[in-house]
Amino acid sequence: MLPVIVFITGACVLIIEIVATRILAPYYGNTIFAVSSIISVILAALSCGYYVGGKLADKRPSLEWFFGIILVSGLSVLTLQCISAIALPIFGYVFSIISGQIIFSLVLFFLPAFLLGMLSPYAIRLEKDQFPDEGIGSGAGKIFFWSTTGSIIGSLLAGFVLIPNFSISQIIIGNGIILFLLGFLPLLRIGDKKANFLWGFLIVFGFSLILSFGSAKFETGNNVLYSKDGVYTKIVISEGEYNGKQARFLWLDRGVHGGIFLDSDEDVFEYPRFYALYKIFKPDIRNALVIGGGMYAIPRELLRDAPGVTVDVAEIEPSLFDLAKRYFRATDNPRLRNYVEDGHRFLNDANSTYDLIFGDAYHSLASVPSHLTTKGFFLLAKEKLSADGIFIANIIGDLSTEKPSLIMSEIRTFQSVFPNNYFFAAKSPRETGVQNIMFVGWNSDKKINIRDPKFLADAHPLIRSLGTKTIDAQKFDLSGYPVLTDDFSPSEYLAAQVLRRQNGF
Repeated sequence: MLPVIVFITGACVLIIEIVATRILAPYYGNTIFAVSSIISVILAALSCGYYVGGKLADKRPSLEWFFGIILVSGLSVLTLQCISAIALPIFGYVFSIISGQIIFSLVLFFLPAFLLGMLSPYAIRLEKDQFPDEGIGSGAGKIFFWSTTGSIIGSLLAGFVLIPNFSISQIIIGNGIILFLLGFLPLLRIGDKKANFLWGFLIVFGFSLILSFGSAKFETGNNVLYSKDGVYTKIVISEGEYNGKQARFLWLDRGVHGGIFLDSDEDVFEYPRFYALYKIFKPDIRNALVIGGGMYAIPRELLRDAPGVTVDVAEIEPSLFDLAKRYFRATDNPRLRNYVEDGHRFLNDANSTYDLIFGDAYHSLASVPSHLTTKGFFLLAKEKLSADGIFIANIIGDLSTEKPSLIMSEIRTFQSVFPNNYFFAAKSPRETGVQNIMFVGWNSDKKINIRDPKFLADAHPLIRSLGTKTIDAQKFDLSGYPVLTDDFSPSEYLAAQVLRRQNGF
């Protein structure tokens, strides 16, 4: 049974490793820092586990110790869930986006991975004792084959089966229970059955109470209407007060993506209103593409404002359109075509051109999709624009010129593709904090004077205010900032520096 056991434990290791990114995402986003921290910690833990497990196997080569380690590893996974449910909501925002991921990776994932790492050398020793005529190389090869095969299956299960169908807490608890039973049931057969059963029952019952308390207290609240792990992100819909009015918000991982006031369809934040820029640059739009649906505010406003327009939406998170209809007054419309697909891939495969492309997939500084920030992506967007078409990108950052700077690098990258460019601050060009910066590229040689009196008298309030929101990019010396390419796009690192400046980390 040893190959079967290491197959299962190998699967559990990879399930924990993949799900780990989703545990940290609501507090630190889906960033390269999370992947690097988790992989480094788990590899370090496995390495230590291999070493200690080999030493222990030579001193106490018994099935009782082997299955005891598995049992304790299951308890450690359940403890992981308990700590994450209780500690992360309290301390998750205390640490920076970089250091926090390393700290919590060590706290949450080191011990389970260390214990599971002990099993392979232990299994090799037991295999040798059970089959003394088998060579050490053959026995070790067999154990590592089944352990690695289990890891492959666990990796596929996590991505294609478990995360799309179960919550993260259910996956972790299920993993812990499987490991606990995998160690506990053989011990029942080997040792004192009554004592083992009693201890096992008390341990599982106690952890069930703690986990139930932790989940109920720290994952829900009176203002949370919806909370569930999506395929790519943690989705939370909550209600609260904003500027003295009741509002409903969409949270994706760490960042708030949008919101509406409950007494109207008015957007809480300013940036969705920049859809109206088409009135200046391309008033006769017939087809538009919105990359990143979110709460579907921009598609909703375009369909309402431009009766003849057809809007395609590329939203990679499958459930957001249904949630937008349920909570944010989005509706089915024959002129709206929703595609569950990555925006870059959708744009690359599109056979048609668009009068308007609005990139709204940059929903927080903790979740910057690097492949949508590069010169290659901007070139692709320009290629898919019609004559006089416009591309608008909503990018979050600050206007600090301190190096490194996400926005300054993005402006330089954008200008290298769209020589006819305009930039607007959702709050103010004089604002020093984080805000939405709107990038506009016009596929035309014509120039627009944003401060033209006809725009100052426009019926749309956003257009009337553009004169106070325009960023004069000519005043920036951009030569010291890198152009972001598909080969070099450290957007997550640049975003982390923005957070560092704002929070003093």
